[in-house]
Amino acid sequence: MSEKIYEIAVIDDELEILKMIQKYLEKSAKYKVTTFSNPVVAVNSIEKGKFDLILLDIMMPQMNGLEALEKIMEKNPSQKVCMMTAYSTLDKVLKSHKEGATNYVMKPFSSLQALESKVQKILVD
Repeated sequence: MSEKIYEIAVIDDELEILKMIQKYLEKSAKYKVTTFSNPVVAVNSIEKGKFDLILLDIMMPQMNGLEALEKIMEKNPSQKVCMMTAYSTLDKVLKSHKEGATNYVMKPFSSLQALESKVQKILVD
């Protein structure tokens, strides 16, 4: 019996962040990571049930993460979403939870191991 491979989408306008997260998580055979640098493309591409978790940046130029979250949750209200932000304002965090975000993580990440631990915790909860 093989271990489940989790499908994760990462939406962030910073290409370095996308590559770093993808490379680190896919090092473990537990994750398959799809990256999107444009939230509009991501929202239009995400189908209900396709991803076990979406890591979503809050501050992006084409569409902010809260708008993207709202559209994602309209498509799939049970979707697990973890918001990523370097701008921790209580208002944005509370709004993202109200809109359906499962959790949030601060950028820059304290470590990629810490990010993976948070991802794993969200996936098994």
